[in-house]
Amino acid sequence: MSQNQGVMVVGEHFKNEIQDVVYELLGKGRKLADTLNVNLSIVFLGSDLDKKLEDLGSYGVDEVIYVKSPVFRDYYSDLYVDTLIDTIQERKPEILLIAATPTGRDFAPRISKRLNVGLTADCTQLEIEEGSRTLLQTCPTYGGNLMATMKAIDSYPQMSTVACGIFEPVRIPNKKAEIIIIKKDIKKEDSVSKILKSIEKEKQTVNLSEAEVVVAGGRGLGSKENFKMIEELAEVLNGEIAGSRVPVELGWMEKERQIGQTGAIVSPKLYIACGISGAIQHLVGMENSDVIVAINKDPNASIFEVAHYGIVGDVNKIIPELIKELKKRNE
Repeated sequence: MSQNQGVMVVGEHFKNEIQDVVYELLGKGRKLADTLNVNLSIVFLGSDLDKKLEDLGSYGVDEVIYVKSPVFRDYYSDLYVDTLIDTIQERKPEILLIAATPTGRDFAPRISKRLNVGLTADCTQLEIEEGSRTLLQTCPTYGGNLMATMKAIDSYPQMSTVACGIFEPVRIPNKKAEIIIIKKDIKKEDSVSKILKSIEKEKQTVNLSEAEVVVAGGRGLGSKENFKMIEELAEVLNGEIAGSRVPVELGWMEKERQIGQTGAIVSPKLYIACGISGAIQHLVGMENSDVIVAINKDPNASIFEVAHYGIVGDVNKIIPELIKELKKRNE
């Protein structure tokens, strides 16, 4: 039996603000830890996070490990990996969860290589195998055309990068976490790289992950002009519009509104899929929605397999009638 024990999350921050995906990972981490009857810990590498960590206990954390150094205000991959390796080898978690962000995707494989353990990337489901302590890690594979469930055999920690927007945070009022501060004397000159300039990406004007209603269109709408229908439907429902990969590639919709494996991952209260066939790449981005309504003229479309309600028919005829009926109810 392995000596490794516990679930550990690697926390991320930007300009000393904890990223939202951290709370998502803690929600799933708490459930995994409860199933295994072990502690949940989180490790942060930062410089001015002291006050930001005090509330983490209410998100299910038992122990916060804060490795503190001025150099960790920025991301130096080699220094980051070296420090995380030291922490992981000292703490010996049996499960290690990392967000599938650009930063996480950069350092996770480096850690995997250094520890000589496996890594499953972009996971959308994580569960403990019944009757064992093995982590079942489900992720898209073969270009997103299949979903595969992986497990590591006698390889610890069991490592996963986790897709953003998949899991829900949990709140445990009045729970406190033990905060352990480890000060490190590390200098920028210790890194093989040098940050010359940081250029911030222009902020998105749309935050689909927070929308309670999402109306998404696919190739089945037929043209860019027909997307005006779903804009009107979204407006009536006080929601946001989105699309699958093909309409984005055809220029019918902005890239920032794409849902799926290579776009945004959402879990609104209501998701309406209009003319979307239901490729796995798209399903990954919306299958956790509370209620899914699908409209498609193909009765065998894959989208109906995940939909709670399905309408077989021409979206260009059904949507105008749906808008008309909704407007009547709103009068």
